[in-house]
Amino acid sequence: MSDSISFSSNRNTIQKFKIVLVGDQNVGKSSIIARYIRNEFDPTKNPTIGIDFISKNIATAGKIIRLQLWDTAGQERFKSLIPSYLKDAHMALVVFDLASSPDPNQT
Repeated sequence: MSDSISFSSNRNTIQKFKIVLVGDQNVGKSSIIARYIRNEFDPTKNPTIGIDFISKNIATAGKIIRLQLWDTAGQERFKSLIPSYLKDAHMALVVFDLASSPDPNQT
């Protein structure tokens, strides 16, 4: 299965890559995306509800790469939805807080 899209009339090729960020709430998934997309950091950012999605096009070597960044909610009530968000993903980034002490009961 290929998610690449080619446009022969224009010499650019657009390749889509779905990247899903997963992790507990308040570990910085949304902040990582905001820093990468807009070079911003908002310490008062509200938690993501459900899922958030943003795209960024990158031009390189005659190709256009479209990164589709999926920001998942970290609250426990949304964790059952994560497998459906991971469908057809090219990459999953697991984000966690090194400053937090690990919970041995956490999965």
